[in-house]
Amino acid sequence: MVALSDSIFMSAEEYLIWEPTQEKRYEYWDGEIVVMSGSTRNHNRVSGNFFKILDDSLANSSCEVYIVDVKVQVELGQKYFYPDVVVTCDERERNPQLIQYPCLIIEVLSPSTEAADRGKKFAAYRQILTLQEYVLVQVAQPGVEVFRCNEQGKWVLSDYSLGDRLLLESLNIEIAIAQRLPPWGIADLYKQVQFEVEVTHNS
Repeated sequence: MVALSDSIFMSAEEYLIWEPTQEKRYEYWDGEIVVMSGSTRNHNRVSGNFFKILDDSLANSSCEVYIVDVKVQVELGQKYFYPDVVVTCDERERNPQLIQYPCLIIEVLSPSTEAADRGKKFAAYRQILTLQEYVLVQVAQPGVEVFRCNEQGKWVLSDYSLGDRLLLESLNIEIAIAQRLPPWGIADLYKQVQFEVEVTHNS
């Protein structure tokens, strides 16, 4: 995301009417319009892989998974964000323009967005009462961080890397982070992703 050089401010009602008519995607931060920056091939591939795995796994459930172009209402009238992948299983979802009751949000990290994804975005996402898991995915090398909301309302971190299997408790879905295939290549979540550095299994 990138703040506009000449900041634009409008009400949430104006934003929800104006934004769908734009060629680019814009998030809404307490009245300020923030344009979404483009992504790399690896970023796009990882987002697509995660979406496909979840979409296939949820095909026979009441849950719905969306990628990139569907925004989430983080705070009514205050914040509307575009996560890379979002899942909702809530029968109250009725708005065709946005998701209001997500259980899982996934952000694929990039240098321009990582600080916000870890910081103020995560702080805002934690205010969503239905959200159970928040996932951050690395693209420089295989690595996934999952923050889960426990029974005490505390967010607990679990790390996963090459060779691990990720359990998404909110959906009861297990995913292989990555596994090396002969003679080369990484499958599963990182299928067709070309890493800049050699990656190895954990010892």
